[in-house]
Amino acid sequence: MPRMPRPELADARQQGLHNIGEAARQSGVSAKMIRHYESIGLIPPPNRTFAGYRLYNDADLHRLGFIRRARGLGFSIRQIEALLGLWDDRSRASAEVKRLAQSHVDELAEKIAEMQAMQRTLQDLAHRCHGDDRPDCPILEDLAKTAPADTAGEDDAPDGPLPFEADREKRRAGRGR
Repeated sequence: MPRMPRPELADARQQGLHNIGEAARQSGVSAKMIRHYESIGLIPPPNRTFAGYRLYNDADLHRLGFIRRARGLGFSIRQIEALLGLWDDRSRASAEVKRLAQSHVDELAEKIAEMQAMQRTLQDLAHRCHGDDRPDCPILEDLAKTAPADTAGEDDAPDGPLPFEADREKRRAGRGR
């Protein structure tokens, strides 16, 4: 896309262009993140005024909105880069987009399962703690453990393995690890 000559900011606004502050407000992406996305190539280098101010057109704002929405859904920068490439390619196959999205769904499901297991573990530890004036505390005792991960859940743990450890082992066994 050829770049236009450097206008004055007032002329640029008349042409429907936006400085970085306006672009940030309209896109919902901070000026700092706009500069970052530019530096890593997610958005093209913008035109600039004579004074060097960045200028963004409506297509740039739309792209920033796409990035913001993708980030809001938890896609990584690498995944967003791939999605933008597919979005820019009008001859793309939607199967590739679906594959990328499904892969992300699977990653999210695994993270959710891990977080739910952590929640169950913390609930169990909190339940074990008397929460009174006694100094002994199963929560602190568990956090102080330094056993290697492959021995987690052995008989040295009070009342057997914690729910998080058991769930993690089940998932690993199911994946053939």
